[in-house]
Amino acid sequence: MSKGREKVESDPTFLRRRAYVRPIDFRNGRVDMTHGSGGRAMAQLIDELFAAAFDNEWLRQGNDGARISPPPGRMVVATDSHVITPLFFPGGDIGALSVHGTINDVAVMGATPLWLAAGFVLEEGLPLADLRRIVQSMARASQEAGVPIVTGDTKVVEKGKGDGVFITTTGIGVVADGIDLSGDRARPGDRVLVSGTMGDHGVAIMSLRENLTFETTIESDSAALHGLAAAMLAAVPDLRLMRDPTRGGLATTLNEIARQSQVGFVIDEASIPVKPQVEAACEFLGLDPLYVANEGKLVAVCAPGAADRLLAAMRAHPLGRDAAIIGRAIDDPHHFVQMDTRFGGRRIVDWLAGEQLPRIC
Repeated sequence: MSKGREKVESDPTFLRRRAYVRPIDFRNGRVDMTHGSGGRAMAQLIDELFAAAFDNEWLRQGNDGARISPPPGRMVVATDSHVITPLFFPGGDIGALSVHGTINDVAVMGATPLWLAAGFVLEEGLPLADLRRIVQSMARASQEAGVPIVTGDTKVVEKGKGDGVFITTTGIGVVADGIDLSGDRARPGDRVLVSGTMGDHGVAIMSLRENLTFETTIESDSAALHGLAAAMLAAVPDLRLMRDPTRGGLATTLNEIARQSQVGFVIDEASIPVKPQVEAACEFLGLDPLYVANEGKLVAVCAPGAADRLLAAMRAHPLGRDAAIIGRAIDDPHHFVQMDTRFGGRRIVDWLAGEQLPRIC
């Protein structure tokens, strides 16, 4: 601290003026337009909430952006906006979800996530207690993943125009030499694997919206997958690709890959892991778990000779203990995704038509 600042801050007039600035009332207060005005209220919100929760050497620079020195390798940048409702749900909230979702987008590219940026759009009237809970959840998720939030932005919109809070996160990572994952690399004969049970996140959200209760609470699978992805790449460095089956679920993800790689897929219904309570909820709600969002699972495609090795590596990781080989890529000029059903038939698993579960992530 400079001598000039020491002199100013020891001045009685300065101390009296600073005492007039009341701490933010996080228990009873609400977001108002002054929190986005660029003035003292906004600076106070940033200091007392965001900077305190996300504290790290880059944020302490206090600049409009973070100066970072990336390690050698190819850079990966991913961005995602999170507009989920409700903001809090079994197994997570919009804060942790915004961290996990972007880390996963970087990780499935074969990259090591290094930094995050976060942008907040706050609605006037949002309880400050809810905002603090969200920010603290983001901070925990970021710290547990070892991926700091190094810069960000906050805006406030009028009541009725923001639905509480929207969060956009951008992730930056680096891919090591020799790793080349892409959605156009699947080949006929390749095997398709998933890291665990399908549909947990989407059903957790919908059950809460519809006030449904089951014998066992259905929780979101929201989690950061970069540790699992790294273990998979260590076991199978020539892995073809990884994807996280979020909006549109497994079905949409496989259709996307089929189109990119110009192949078809045949999956086995009996091999796809789905929790009994999720399957029951989907049946009750008229949903297909193949189209329901996941936030802590990934899909992988590998050469046939590497499938067992990859499966073993996935199951050895806590986030991949329910991993399974669920199908194979085939030569198909139509690029269809087909499923062998439990009843011995085969059906087309088409693209999601319309919006099965709105505002899900």
